[in-house]
Amino acid sequence: MPQLALYTFGVLKSPLVDPAPLTREFYDIGEAVYREFSRHPGYLARAEAAENGDRGALFGTDWGAWGEFAAPAWYGKGRTVETTALATTLSLWTDLRPAFDAVYTGLHRGALNRRYDWFERTGRPNYVFWWVPDGVTPTWQDGVSRLEHLHDHGSAPHAFTFHHSFAPDGSSVKSPTG
Repeated sequence: MPQLALYTFGVLKSPLVDPAPLTREFYDIGEAVYREFSRHPGYLARAEAAENGDRGALFGTDWGAWGEFAAPAWYGKGRTVETTALATTLSLWTDLRPAFDAVYTGLHRGALNRRYDWFERTGRPNYVFWWVPDGVTPTWQDGVSRLEHLHDHGSAPHAFTFHHSFAPDGSSVKSPTG
């Protein structure tokens, strides 16, 4: 059965290594959100670095089957540990409803309410979904490509959102947002 890939991307107001309270708060809540997601029904896996590196060490890190780390072409901030100012995830889910429930409840819901404290408003989509065959691990480059496609062409079976969703066969489905 196909699995649902979710890629998220946001540009932070300050680098991940910034010692300011808001940056520390964002980083700390992120770890708690990951733990909560990992226990959520419908959650399958997420991209994790093969080794725990420094905060902000995304580029050049070994991500195993998730591939080489990539960011959208429009990301213009740093790519070093000292300058990286982005937050991104790549995960697998069983279906749209469990992903929706995880994103819009619990700790993540609280974090969404504070997103403008931490993230710049870019005018670009900050997440994208697509279906992958069972047993296939999506890559960071897949996520970037799908996000850019969503921005350029809107929601389609190739790259879609909660608000305009598609089934694995490409047919439009009722949005979990109601």
